[in-house]
Amino acid sequence: MTDVRRWIVPGRVNLIGEHLDYNGGPVLPMAIDKHMIVKARRRDDAELHVWSDLGPKAVIGPDTGPGHPWADVVAGAARALGHGVGADLVIESNLPAGAGLASSAAAACGTVLALADLAGLDLSRAEVAEIARRAETEFVGAPVGVMDQLAVLHDGANLIDSRTSDVTPVPLEWDGLSLVVIDTGVTHSVAAGEYAARRAECAAAADVLGIEHLAAAGPDTVLRFDDGDPLKQRVRHVITETTRVRGAVRAIGERAWDRLGGLLTSSHESLRDDFAVSCGELDLAVESALAAGALGARMTGAGFGGCAIALAPTDQLLGLREKVVAAFADHDWASPTLFTVRPASGATLES
Repeated sequence: MTDVRRWIVPGRVNLIGEHLDYNGGPVLPMAIDKHMIVKARRRDDAELHVWSDLGPKAVIGPDTGPGHPWADVVAGAARALGHGVGADLVIESNLPAGAGLASSAAAACGTVLALADLAGLDLSRAEVAEIARRAETEFVGAPVGVMDQLAVLHDGANLIDSRTSDVTPVPLEWDGLSLVVIDTGVTHSVAAGEYAARRAECAAAADVLGIEHLAAAGPDTVLRFDDGDPLKQRVRHVITETTRVRGAVRAIGERAWDRLGGLLTSSHESLRDDFAVSCGELDLAVESALAAGALGARMTGAGFGGCAIALAPTDQLLGLREKVVAAFADHDWASPTLFTVRPASGATLES
């Protein structure tokens, strides 16, 4: 390819603040050093020709879909952008798909950035994020919030106000600790019914309380719901998770890593018990990481599979890996993949 533009778009780990993005709450994601590369070259026609290690070649016309599900988010991004620029796109990725590390958001943002660049459009990061969110929500059918898109577009860790989309950097140095990702290998789809069901439950609870965003609910509002009502559990998670995000930002600023670890673990327990989005593999990943000396651990992403994260002393990583892998083997489950991640730059035009 000649006259090629090369965009590097990271994945993200959500440190804490799960299922708050569509409830108007604060979230604390971090762009990571696993990424997607989108190479783009202008075509003379209005078609998109897309090659990727994610699936077979896809050809997307102005009025036709890609014919391959893996490329739906690319087609959606092109249509959400609304400019009929033709392009050859090559997408390369070391982000595991369906693992809760925002591979779909990276693909959507990378496509929007690449096509806008070729069309000579000057878009803000907030505009790119909203177009990419629409690509997933309106064209792919995944009712996502805007956290993932903003996370992969900005450097490092950021406190994001999901109601306003304000982004505040949170400087992060681990002081002899490492953030470990434990990929359970259990894939999920945020377009599946359980994710949509949680969103619907949160919307129903907000209606009962007469508020627009459930994260604005006060701590006593759980008393409005009967014991055993799933809505009570969903409200309790949103309220307590909102508090945990604020506490996590303070703990990071004070380098209070034990406190941060406790918040991570409490977040997982809430997601497991009150929000009901964990699974056996995620629970085992968290439990075995804690038993191996992690300061804290939690599932990350929408849940129902995907990845957990653990904050652990760097000099104990080998033992942690061995204990987690052994725990999965004891259950006759496929061995998980473990790797460390660091804060990385947001989406960047390399050439």
